[in-house]
Amino acid sequence: MDIINVVAIMLAPIVSVIIGQFLLNKSEKRKDKMHIFKTLMTSRLYGWTPESVHCLNLIDIVFSDDKRVRAAWKELYDKYCVENPTETDLKKIQNAQYKLLEAMAHSLGYKDKVTWETIQNPYIPNGMVQQIVNQNQSQQAYNSLLVNMQQMMDKGK
Repeated sequence: MDIINVVAIMLAPIVSVIIGQFLLNKSEKRKDKMHIFKTLMTSRLYGWTPESVHCLNLIDIVFSDDKRVRAAWKELYDKYCVENPTETDLKKIQNAQYKLLEAMAHSLGYKDKVTWETIQNPYIPNGMVQQIVNQNQSQQAYNSLLVNMQQMMDKGK
């Protein structure tokens, strides 16, 4: 009986550390998956950001245990590789993005909570859309100004 107690006393902390480390690793993986999912859900509104590209490049690592997510990512990646995409290609890219988000939601346990409809209908206020349009127009005007100035300087030489 004493031997069993001694073994139990010695093994309890070791087993506790092993279980704690396992749970910590599992929690970190879920946190990484959630970060990627949230970033890509947000990028539906804004398009490309450095963070969304970074997250896309991490999918094969972070979701390495989920074949469905990785297959959806591969399909999207193949669609991204089309040079000079047409409107039809752009629609296919958008659908592939939504399928990837749907697969991620399913993987994270949001199967019935984050639906196809939820993914396809992000909220973006009209004022924000107008601000983005104005910013793009200002950027184009600035670029045109720089090109014109460069041409004037080249003529003066």
